[in-house]
Amino acid sequence: RPSFAVIRGRYERPGDTGEVSHFKALTSALSGTVGLGNIAGVAVAISLGGPGAVFWMWMTAIFGMTLKYSECTLANMYRHVNEDGRVLGGPMMYLERGLPEIHPALKPVGKFLAVLFAVLAIFAAFGGGNLFQSNQTVTLVLTQFTDDPNNGVLRVLLGSVLAFLVGIVIIGGIGRIGEVSSRLVPTMCAGYSLVCLWIIGANIAEVPHMFATIFAGAFSPEAGFGGFIGVLVQGMRRAAFSNEAGLGSAAIAHAAAKTNEPIREGVVALAEPFIDTICVCTMTALAILATQVHTTDVEAGIPMTLAAFQDSGFLSGIAPYLLTIAVFVFAYSTILSWGYYGERSVEYLVGTRGIIPWRCVYVMMVVVGPMLSLTNIIDFSDMLLLSMAFPNILGMVILSGKMRRMGEDYIRRLKSGEMKPEW
Repeated sequence: RPSFAVIRGRYERPGDTGEVSHFKALTSALSGTVGLGNIAGVAVAISLGGPGAVFWMWMTAIFGMTLKYSECTLANMYRHVNEDGRVLGGPMMYLERGLPEIHPALKPVGKFLAVLFAVLAIFAAFGGGNLFQSNQTVTLVLTQFTDDPNNGVLRVLLGSVLAFLVGIVIIGGIGRIGEVSSRLVPTMCAGYSLVCLWIIGANIAEVPHMFATIFAGAFSPEAGFGGFIGVLVQGMRRAAFSNEAGLGSAAIAHAAAKTNEPIREGVVALAEPFIDTICVCTMTALAILATQVHTTDVEAGIPMTLAAFQDSGFLSGIAPYLLTIAVFVFAYSTILSWGYYGERSVEYLVGTRGIIPWRCVYVMMVVVGPMLSLTNIIDFSDMLLLSMAFPNILGMVILSGKMRRMGEDYIRRLKSGEMKPEW
């Protein structure tokens, strides 16, 4: 409840430092996480790890709420506000600034980890934040509307259209991204979930068996130790790809929130894994399992989710088109947010002179994505995304004592009535 009170703006004050509201910071971060990982990534998890992978996605999301709280609190605690009001924050800032506060000998370690994170974030922005999104979006559109989904000319053409739409938004920075995402993300999350619920309802007889396969697949003794680890890894990999908890990416967006209370933004951020994985990813998983398309020879990724939408009863005629719209919007918003994450990382490394070149190269990569192999993109994206977690989580562990004390002080002031809502 406190999280949603802050999101609704009850604790916002006009004089607080930052660029965007709590709600826009949340939707900007969600636009980076609620993407094709929720649609194609879930299908890949079920294809590779079986229905039991869904259970481990849930477990990862629950623990991920704690990670999101920690990294976004630290992002606000150690952010840098430029003279023009623009905010530079995220793991690179709290690694560089926070670790020396624990002990002066950690200063070179903090700087090394900060640079390492920024470099990894730049490449991750190209992979999971850009190439994967554009590849699967174009694949779905061509599969749905043409007889030749591998047509190279059409792939370049559609990639160019998507790149143009990305370019006209990212030039406005977090303010423009926040405006766009605050409208797109809530609408599409609600609409997508409603369609998935309709599919589940149309196959209601399969629901008991569906949940049985999830829990049996997660703990099945017949699968053996190797099978269990395989399901565990696939569930956690896809959940990490989806909600990005522990990776530090969302902390870059939350650092721009208008607040002088770092803990308050951490409380907002912990809602992300719940919305992203527990809600949206689960909708995709249940739609796939209810229609049993995962037991057929349909290709993993977007085609599998599309097959589930085509088996949606009364909505079967229009559901695939609704999925196409959802995929486009989710992918578009994800590309926008990751463009901002990469831009802040570039600025940290080389200063503001790197922003324009970054935007140009990033937009060009949107055109390249549809021409690449999905398998190669997934492997590249997983490697970079999970690598980001190493410096980020290490830094959070070192700074956990200071963050705990700040949290205790915040709770004391909140309970004593020292911090009152504005309305």
